[in-house]
Amino acid sequence: MEYEKLKISTEEAGKLAQNLFNVQGEIFPLPGEIDFNFRVKVPDGDGYILKVSRVGEDIGYLGYQQKLLQYVAAQKGNLVSPLVVKDVHGNEISEYKDSSGNLRKVRLLTWIPGRLWSGVNPQLDSLRFSLGEQCGRLTDSLQGFDHPMAHREFEWDVAQALWTKTHLNLFEDDEKEILSHFIDAFQNNQDSYSKLRKSVVHNDANDNNIIVTEELVEPQVRAFIDYGDAIYTQTINDLAVASAYAIMHHNDPLEAALPIAAGYHKSFPLLEEELEHLYHAIAMRLVISVTKSALNKIKEPDNTYLLVSEKPAWEVLRKWYQIHPDFAYFSFRKACGFTSHPKENEFGQWAKGLQFSLRELFPTIEADDVLPIDLSVSSEWVGHQEEFNDLDFLQFRLEQLQKEHPNKIIAGGYLEPRALYGTSSYDKMGNNGRESRTVHLGVDFWLPANTPVHALFDGEVVTAVNDAGDKEYGGLVILKHQVNNLEFYTLYGHMTVASATKNKVGDTLKKGDCIGLLGNYPENGNWAPHLHFQLMLSLLGNENDFPGVAYYIQLDVWKGLCPDPNLLFKNTKLEPSQTKVNDALVDYRKKHLGKSLSLQYKVPIKMVRGAGQYLMDQHGRKYLDTVNNVAHVGHENYAVVKAGQKQMALLNTNSRYLHENINTLAEELLETLPPELSVLHFVNSGSEANELAIRMVRAATGQRDIIASEVGYHGNSNMCVDISSYKFDGKGGSGAPEYTHIFPLPDAFRGKYRGKDSGEKYADEILPLIERITSKGRGVGALILESIISCGGQIELPDGFLARAYEHVRKAGGLCIADEVQVGCGRVGKTFWGFQLHHVVPDIVTIGKPLGNGHPLAAVVCTQEVAEKFANGMEYFNTFGGNPVSCAIGTEVLRTVKREKLQENALEVGEFLKQKLQKLAQDYPVIGDVRGQGLFLGIELVDEALNPLGDKADYLANRMKDHGILMSTDGPDNNVLKIKPPMVFSLENAEELVLHMGKILAEDFMQLN
Repeated sequence: MEYEKLKISTEEAGKLAQNLFNVQGEIFPLPGEIDFNFRVKVPDGDGYILKVSRVGEDIGYLGYQQKLLQYVAAQKGNLVSPLVVKDVHGNEISEYKDSSGNLRKVRLLTWIPGRLWSGVNPQLDSLRFSLGEQCGRLTDSLQGFDHPMAHREFEWDVAQALWTKTHLNLFEDDEKEILSHFIDAFQNNQDSYSKLRKSVVHNDANDNNIIVTEELVEPQVRAFIDYGDAIYTQTINDLAVASAYAIMHHNDPLEAALPIAAGYHKSFPLLEEELEHLYHAIAMRLVISVTKSALNKIKEPDNTYLLVSEKPAWEVLRKWYQIHPDFAYFSFRKACGFTSHPKENEFGQWAKGLQFSLRELFPTIEADDVLPIDLSVSSEWVGHQEEFNDLDFLQFRLEQLQKEHPNKIIAGGYLEPRALYGTSSYDKMGNNGRESRTVHLGVDFWLPANTPVHALFDGEVVTAVNDAGDKEYGGLVILKHQVNNLEFYTLYGHMTVASATKNKVGDTLKKGDCIGLLGNYPENGNWAPHLHFQLMLSLLGNENDFPGVAYYIQLDVWKGLCPDPNLLFKNTKLEPSQTKVNDALVDYRKKHLGKSLSLQYKVPIKMVRGAGQYLMDQHGRKYLDTVNNVAHVGHENYAVVKAGQKQMALLNTNSRYLHENINTLAEELLETLPPELSVLHFVNSGSEANELAIRMVRAATGQRDIIASEVGYHGNSNMCVDISSYKFDGKGGSGAPEYTHIFPLPDAFRGKYRGKDSGEKYADEILPLIERITSKGRGVGALILESIISCGGQIELPDGFLARAYEHVRKAGGLCIADEVQVGCGRVGKTFWGFQLHHVVPDIVTIGKPLGNGHPLAAVVCTQEVAEKFANGMEYFNTFGGNPVSCAIGTEVLRTVKREKLQENALEVGEFLKQKLQKLAQDYPVIGDVRGQGLFLGIELVDEALNPLGDKADYLANRMKDHGILMSTDGPDNNVLKIKPPMVFSLENAEELVLHMGKILAEDFMQLN
């Protein structure tokens, strides 16, 4: 019968609810594959769900569902499930005749409040764990239930999925290849699969059958609805079904599946043999889904519900096809608390009885002890990435180290998180942003090229290839070993191609035979000569390669799959180093560091390395940095680092001695400034710079009164705090001191005056401050102002404001200070200095963070007139202000900005990013304003009435951190996301930022309703 003729209208459903069950309420249609479902919303209470069957529905099947629900409801354990409601005649299943005279069955169940899984965003690990947990609880509660209808033929039963094989003709060749692969594997596993334990299971935990609690942050699964697909089948199939739907829309479906399995195992302990089949059971549920969709397109093209999961099911199938079933099995095992490899403990016990000498591996080397070397992301020995990648220099350093320790082999590296793998082949986009393979799975032995490598065991050659490419293995040999019931592999990487490939697959090598010779770069994969030695308990289907480096997120699985090679040598110097956990670092800080020191993010990060626009934690995870404008030309910029190192090796002293560096830095700076600003004083920080500027004001004008902006911040010294509303009007502050006068934050978006024409109005707010000062018989000392007010929330000064403000202050006899600590040195893009955006020339400019790229260096620039008045006989001496090292660094920073055209980059990338963010604002009204210049931008979050949404800004910053992007909030209401990254921030970085921000803006907590 045609689908349209079968459909039930909401009006008809309302009459059924009233006539058959004496229930009245609002009626809303719900999706369903077989039944026609309606929500009945009543004034008091949670309401009901009305289910109208199709014509000819089996009464026995409907009765089965009712009995099952009643059985679950009778179980202990507070499991939430729909309750059966009887009709006015006391029947559990009612009936009526539709408009065509067909007899239809009708049931009423209680409504379970909450949200459907399909409407929950994001679906994080904690939610998927609770899905598995609740699914396991339901499975546990159904133990002991049985019914004849549970043993029916059912196409949605994974155990009966081989029917799909007859419909492969419905698919394109590439699709058919994937489906055939899974169907054939499932069929080949039938012998062991058929012996798995069985029970009645729900069998349909799809997006629209899972009820989730109402919390927008950390919600939990509350219940399952629609028991119509319940079936007696392999128990593991229920977990497979829940997983198949919940892993959709994820870049890494296996990683998404693991918390589901862990939660299920917590509630209903799984057996190891069941986990062996979970990967294929998930695949077969997806195979059923896409096959059903293909058939339904032909059968009921108007029933869109039947096609709802087709596209995401195919997306998962294609990704699932790329995952080796053994790796999935090992991952599921680890998630459920087993060893990742079933032979892991047995191998460890066997290896306890072994004791190999390093001379057995390298007979020509007159050494049998180890000099451990740390090449981790935290290693000081590695130094700068540029130097490690200079293979001639690296080899020289290793040779020097070897000369110092001639009787030891330089070695180490098992489970080291390393930042040495720079090619894109080591990266992927995970479920929470970009991930990099960083954790080293073998031990490296750093020895001269052509050192012979010998076999420790009898073995069969299974791989002997040239694994060509940058940072690959070069000459690679893998041997398979069989000892009693144990099968394991040893891997030898970075050998000469000729010596590796002289071995042939199938060859047998005896213990002590020469496997090959260590290669040199470039044929060994572009490394300094060394042997990468690795143990494996499985090849995961690899024939010509095997990972030597793993993703940190998968570390626990790989540790079991690739045991520590030191199990063979038992050398204490090869044992992996232990690092302090972050909690210990936090505890120490709380006890011994200043109580006012804060940590960024709800879960703090330990940073150990920087590179360009990235920071790295101790596990090697890279975070895209959009916050640290201190690293102006990029974290650990190599030219800047070298400039500082070179001068530090020569001399560092004070400015009372002649030295060219201070003059050179002065020349570089003066080239960027208006000619009126021609005298420089060098200091060590932005706070020192602003402190000195105020001293200059007092010397030049004889006045102490300072005019500043509301929520302005100018440093952490006493004098700077006294002129920083951000501090004295904030927590712990006591208001403005006598000589500080604050005008309203010139915020044209949400301030006292709004719109494009607000500039002059804000500037005129300075006039009453001047009147107040003069009324006390005092004069104006200065106006101090950032060119874009950072702590105020990246506030751009309105058009016309700064010129008019300067005019008022100068007319009153005061000086004008441009605080360029945050925005200077090309960051704003259009101009080199922020004040130049407004076509004014200040009397004093203060420069801080950008100039030293993280090194303590700052400067004060002033006019000749101010300089002469400041030179009143009291010497200004700053012990390390303008020292040769700082000046060398500052000079290189400025030259890098010019040489690498970073001001132009700030303009191009900043404009691109600003446009992209403004487009996001059109889609997500929580973004009220996008403002700023170049790479100094702000995103303000507000509701419809422009009320600040600080909680959403905090949520967004923390969720971006989860995705590997560092952001922070600012502004008087902490509702502004600030973007001020290193100036090497690229268009690609901007795209990545916008991509993840758009994803998080779509999450439930970020919505305005």
